[in-house]
Amino acid sequence: MRPTDSVNASADTGVPTPARGQPRRRPAAPDVMAGNIIDHRKKTIMNPRTDWTTRAETSADIAAIREINLAAFDTAEEADLVEALRQDPAWIDGLSLVTFDGTGALVGYVLLTRAHIGDTPALCLGPCAVLPQYQRTGVGSAAIRASFEAAEARGEHFVTVLGHPEYYPRFGFTRASTHGVTMKTSVPDDALMVLSLDAEPLPGGVIRYAAAFGDI
Repeated sequence: MRPTDSVNASADTGVPTPARGQPRRRPAAPDVMAGNIIDHRKKTIMNPRTDWTTRAETSADIAAIREINLAAFDTAEEADLVEALRQDPAWIDGLSLVTFDGTGALVGYVLLTRAHIGDTPALCLGPCAVLPQYQRTGVGSAAIRASFEAAEARGEHFVTVLGHPEYYPRFGFTRASTHGVTMKTSVPDDALMVLSLDAEPLPGGVIRYAAAFGDI
């Protein structure tokens, strides 16, 4: 699986990633609360919000996180990837985050794992997923920004993403090739992006991802 397959750029925008189409929009996608699935079949959120609450995942969230990824994507690949990454040395405690609403129901998810740009430690963003009925409400943006704050607090400097070029620049991402950053495999030039969390100059080099992503 390539990182672009694990990043749901449509979390807020409905815009597909380069390698995937529109996220699945189930008419009865579940809400999730404290690890339990709650089916609110008529629940739809229409207006964007800026007051979503985000925190690091706990063990009680694991089943709910899987359900969010299953609801947001067309296949189980992203949900399976998260489980594989939990067993990977690239996993970093505190950089797997959930977003929840005012009732405590989990509605979004984002993950940062260890990657390298050349020999320099960096992070890979993905998956980022939002329950279909909560997309375009700011859930994904809240999760991504919270993950950056958590990463910077841990002394991280750089983040990579392979995703939609019309979505990720709003967070500060720029085209990787302008910094001399590449991948082993061929991807659209404008889809591979990098970010410096603290204005430290970005290093050049080939990105190395967690083994769970496969040989990319």
